[in-house]
Amino acid sequence: MSTTTATSSSSALPSSLFNSSSTSSDKTNEAADRFLKLLVTQMQNQDPLNPMDNAQMTSQMAQISTVTGIEKLNTTMEGVGSSFSQMQLMQGVSLVGHQVVVEGNQLSMTDGSGIGGFEINSAATNVTVEIKDAGGKVVDTIDLGAAKAGQHGFEWTPSTAANSSSYTFSVKAKVGSTELPATSLVTDHVDAVTTKDGTLNLQLRNGGEVAYSKVKALS
Repeated sequence: MSTTTATSSSSALPSSLFNSSSTSSDKTNEAADRFLKLLVTQMQNQDPLNPMDNAQMTSQMAQISTVTGIEKLNTTMEGVGSSFSQMQLMQGVSLVGHQVVVEGNQLSMTDGSGIGGFEINSAATNVTVEIKDAGGKVVDTIDLGAAKAGQHGFEWTPSTAANSSSYTFSVKAKVGSTELPATSLVTDHVDAVTTKDGTLNLQLRNGGEVAYSKVKALS
């Protein structure tokens, strides 16, 4: 089940954070009571000439203790998981309205200029960026020169000949003639946050839904 939040205004904490599993606890206590009654009855009716072995009685008590402990542990973990999901969503609300950096190749156009970025794991002696129009045709190439390992950004202003409003880009990084892996990065606006199966996702204005774990940087 998904929960969607599109505002960062304050609200009361969900009641699920304070729910206790009284039903599960009652069942556990009933099981323990039944065991103790059976154990006492067994001791009262045992053969005096062949009494219950101490090791046997200890083993039975250990078994019920183990079952009770596991039940309590499961209840505790369920509560922790529920609380974590709720707190994760509350934290995600603060991202609404902010810009994030994620993987992608769609240029963010603002005031006639495009902004993009890339990430490389090691230093490159030369980095070039190819700008493509909506049809995939290369309309410009930017030579960024050498670049250190890490994240980098660039800005591009289209010429009068390139009048498309939708541009993508690809990055090529090299050390000499050896090509290095390069990840294209874009900025996007967070419009909402959702949780699904315990995972926090962001609803981006241009890039659709993306997992929070995929966010490279916040601004």
